[in-house]
Amino acid sequence: MLTINVAVLLAVIVFFRLRRRTEARSRNDEKMTVVIVLALGILIAPTPAGQGILNVLEELASGVTQASR
Repeated sequence: MLTINVAVLLAVIVFFRLRRRTEARSRNDEKMTVVIVLALGILIAPTPAGQGILNVLEELASGVTQASR
């Protein structure tokens, strides 16, 4: 039996949708891309990879805040 990780499937869909030229996208197409990216974010967030990304972004944000002082 073949199993497909939904997060991986959404990541592949996002990759191919974002490769298209901007001029070829309609407003509905852009909205659908946003919905898919949000769903991907919700699926990745509770995983160890999502937590690692969050930690990196927190450190980056704190570094930018420190640099601006």
